[in-house]
Amino acid sequence: MAALIPIILAGGKGERFWPVSRLARPKQFLCLDGSDRSLLQATADRLLPLAEGWENLWVITAAHLADRVREQLPELPEANLLVEPVGRDTAPAVAWGTLEVAQRYGDDALVGFFPADHWIADEAAFCQTLRAAAELAGEGAIATLGISPTYPATGYGYIEQGQATGTHGNLNAYTVSRFTEKPDAPTAQTFIDSGRFSWNSGMFIFPAGVMIAELKTHAPDLMKALIADGVDAYPSLEKLSIDYAVMEHTDRAQVMPVTFGWDDLGDWNAVERLLKQPGDRNVDLATHVALDTAGSIVYSADPDEVVVTIGLEDVVIVRDGNATLIVRKDRTQDIKAAVKKLGAEDRFQHLL
Repeated sequence: MAALIPIILAGGKGERFWPVSRLARPKQFLCLDGSDRSLLQATADRLLPLAEGWENLWVITAAHLADRVREQLPELPEANLLVEPVGRDTAPAVAWGTLEVAQRYGDDALVGFFPADHWIADEAAFCQTLRAAAELAGEGAIATLGISPTYPATGYGYIEQGQATGTHGNLNAYTVSRFTEKPDAPTAQTFIDSGRFSWNSGMFIFPAGVMIAELKTHAPDLMKALIADGVDAYPSLEKLSIDYAVMEHTDRAQVMPVTFGWDDLGDWNAVERLLKQPGDRNVDLATHVALDTAGSIVYSADPDEVVVTIGLEDVVIVRDGNATLIVRKDRTQDIKAAVKKLGAEDRFQHLL
């Protein structure tokens, strides 16, 4: 297999991990899995063997985060850091990144896009899967990794597999029948029961020329602007996801269901999934003194701070500097709405 050109998408906000994740320090720069490597650093670590060195690894990030990327990935060549002046969702990022890679490596280059803030359990299985997906992409497909679902999640998008197209590296590939965004619980259960659906991982691999052609067909205004003006076109671009711009319309998409441990670390409950051990009453990322408290997640950024709880169940408590979050575990998806409410008032801007 030729070297894969991985591009890490590192411009997200991670608002559901507020108050630890903030505008200047979103979750991709945090260590949330108990290790001493940030999510961004861990993503780079597992992609480097496939890229065959730093010269082939790229990162796309927001302007206000560029220096933090440089700090965490000092080996990354400056020319491989693409800085978006404003956020415009994933379609412009994929389009601009693919155009830049094609200019350097040619239209036949295999490009992969990977979120910076996901957790992968088995890195050897991950690399093996990506080699198989690259083989599939080398045949002209836009390959996407579908995560075999373990429960009827309502916070993930789903991919329905269609006709089988072949086997690559002992993994089966299928045409994509449809994408479905975040279904309700009964619908998610029917997806699980059918055996035809995977979670949408947001990871894609394709030949640069194939994605450029599909973007020109399905998002012509976006491509005209980027081809004419490059990154200077960003302020005028529409916010658009790559799923909506291309993946839901192209006939090139194929899904490869995979089984390695994966989590998109969407909110604080993910910390419990990663770190809770059998017999633990709570997940303590703080000095926590608990009296009749169970099923809770407690975090403090200050190792000298003591958090005392009495009679609580299934809550998340997070202390970080000048902000405290207390939320029921079944309401963590609403943290984003709370951050939006804070952002609407001038007096709370320093908390974002």
